Amino acid sequence: MSRISVRGFAVASATAVTTVGAVVGVAAGGTQGSVTNTEATAADATIADIPAGQQAQVQTASLTQQADVQFTQADAAALKSAQESARKAAAQTAQDKKDAADEKAAKAEKDAKDAKERKEKELAASSSDSQSASDFTVKGSYSVAEVQAMARQIVPADQFQCFSNIVNHESTWNYKAVNASSGAYGLVQALPGHKMSSAGADWQTNPATQIKWGLNYMNSSYKSPCGAWSFWQANHWY
Repeated sequence: MSRISVRGFAVASATAVTTVGAVVGVAAGGTQGSVTNTEATAADATIADIPAGQQAQVQTASLTQQADVQFTQADAAALKSAQESARKAAAQTAQDKKDAADEKAAKAEKDAKDAKERKEKELAASSSDSQSASDFTVKGSYSVAEVQAMARQIVPADQFQCFSNIVNHESTWNYKAVNASSGAYGLVQALPGHKMSSAGADWQTNPATQIKWGLNYMNSSYKSPCGAWSFWQANHWY
């Protein structure tokens, strides 16, 4: 058998070194006394220096030590892999939360912008309605056809039929209509009637002023004349 160094078997542990040293000590005629001396001797020993009956024991101890080292390295690698996976999962979770927060903030910003644009359009429409109402020539009286013509110029085309349905039920297009029991007044039966003064001081005699006020009321309370008409159909008032 070749003189293979005990170190070649990775006999690095104290147990393996002590075992080799002890055997060498016996083979040399010494006694098992000092562990330090034994280990020193074992460091330079070779398989040929060990009795044949003890060589298998030494090799087994060396291979066991190697296996322990390999298992330790494998455990360390597995731990490192698990830690890296956990780190990546935590980073992904944090990113997902950030993306969700950013999306929510973007939606809130868009909703606020849309609401602002709607408000601006409503104000512009209100201003346009006011201009349209003032364009009509003031008369002592107006026929139903004249009042309806005014409404067609003030109310948006896609909302006119809904507006007309409400006026038909409330006053049959009589701008001087008065509800005897409640006191509601005018085309859209404002209650009390003087609320229409916010659209013009001539609310009692000018159908255009009443139409303007009624349209603004329907827009602010039901978003549109058609919204008001849907409510009226369900409740028979608005």
